[in-house]
Amino acid sequence: MDKFEQMRAFTQVVVSGGFAAAARHLGQSRSAINKLVIALENELGTQLLYRSTRVVRPTETGRDFTSVV
Repeated sequence: MDKFEQMRAFTQVVVSGGFAAAARHLGQSRSAINKLVIALENELGTQLLYRSTRVVRPTETGRDFTSVV
C-alpha cells in the first residue's frame, strides 16, 4: 500500500472526526479508509487512534504524528 495514501487517510479521519466523514471527503468507502489506517498502524507498530462505537480520536502518538504530517 502507498504510505502517503495511508497518511492522508489517517489525517483526514482526525480532521473529519470519523471514518465515514473522511471516506466521503476522500471519495472512498469507510472500509477502505479503515484498512488504510490499520495498515499504517501496523507498519508503524503503534496505535494511532482510539476507536469506540461513537468516537474516534487520536492517541498521544497519533496527535504527535498529525503534527509532523
